[in-house]
Amino acid sequence: MSLWTPDGERPVGAEPAGAGSASEMLGGPEFADLSAEDRARAEEMVARMAEVQRQILSQPAEVFVANHLMGLYELAAVHLDQPEPRLDEARLAIDAMTAMLDATQDRLPQTGAELRDALTVLQTVYVRRTQSD
Repeated sequence: MSLWTPDGERPVGAEPAGAGSASEMLGGPEFADLSAEDRARAEEMVARMAEVQRQILSQPAEVFVANHLMGLYELAAVHLDQPEPRLDEARLAIDAMTAMLDATQDRLPQTGAELRDALTVLQTVYVRRTQSD
């Protein structure tokens, strides 16, 4: 089995590839190859990324999934709320929200029902906007 990458197909086995560092895996320079200034910037970036990962891991995935669903809701609503609604754009966001919600609603006990209600409102507005053309 192989995996497509921008650099071409890469074989994928049952065992991890064993690259020693992110730099090796991404084909970039090693920290030792960088100037002191570039190394300091790279180390700062790695530290910031580690902090973001820590923050992400401190919340349940449900929070992030619900947030993305709300982003799709807002995207569709903005497109529908224009004087000349962008129906294709709104429909794409509504379809994406529907697919995500269909796949996850039963695992979103805090927000699933509310998000489904919001989706129903969007779908109703979409139908009304298509009929007013």
